[in-house]
Amino acid sequence: MHDTITVLENGKELTFSFNDINDYHGRGFPGGVVHALKAMQAGFAALSDQPLERREISIVTAFPGPGGRDCMEMVTRCVIDNRLTVDRSIGGKDVITDCPGPYVWRFTYCGKTAEVKIRPGYVLEEFVTLGAKPDKTPEEIERHEYLKSEMANRLLPLPASDIYELTAG
Repeated sequence: MHDTITVLENGKELTFSFNDINDYHGRGFPGGVVHALKAMQAGFAALSDQPLERREISIVTAFPGPGGRDCMEMVTRCVIDNRLTVDRSIGGKDVITDCPGPYVWRFTYCGKTAEVKIRPGYVLEEFVTLGAKPDKTPEEIERHEYLKSEMANRLLPLPASDIYELTAG
């Protein structure tokens, strides 16, 4: 249940699992896939108690990562339909010192908007530090790859509302 999301395509249900989305993405940034999945789960639930029509959802986020982008695209087709805006100004400087950092998502559906922001503590400082380091050693690259998977594995089984709080809606 915590690893899937259901939307509608012309009234017909489509359910996507984390594994489906991560495969589509190419498995490079599983943490970003999980963050977008959890943000959508939290935001969509605030917009309706029924699955949303995927092509009627618009998204503004401060999250620029490819895992998040591919997740949102697979679920909503927002990239191909030009309904995704990445606006870094709606987030904080970074998730550690200026939470929520880029982990802010605004979903608009049928004239209603829900904004979700990450709760503190779900992104490890080591992950942020290594991700920002320009010249990683092979060991640091290996550690960063591990931390990407660790984050996905740690967050995936949690309810979206544990990770993301509704801040407007």
